[in-house]
Amino acid sequence: MGHILLFWLVNAVAVYLTANILSGIHINSFGAALSVALVLGLINAIVKPLFILFSIPVILLSMGLFLLVINALLLQLSATLVSGFTIDGFWWAVAGSICISGISWVISGLLPA
Repeated sequence: MGHILLFWLVNAVAVYLTANILSGIHINSFGAALSVALVLGLINAIVKPLFILFSIPVILLSMGLFLLVINALLLQLSATLVSGFTIDGFWWAVAGSICISGISWVISGLLPA
């Protein structure tokens, strides 16, 4: 249970930092970042596998790059579901999903196993 809470907190920090780094992504507070991290985690657990399943041919043809599109769309979906979190467009969502993943990866790597 502790690992799940830590993972949620790491993702919230990544969302908050991404909104402060990228000018096309806006967040009102760290509380909103916690909400985004929770919603995004649920979307990634429930919706993302279905998106991947139905787009396997496109993912294979694009050599996996279509996964960036899926991640951006899911980030935009979380922005529509969480008040206080907005994204200015699709390309900002692509950049945001890459940035959130990178920051989460770095922070997770700094934490003890």
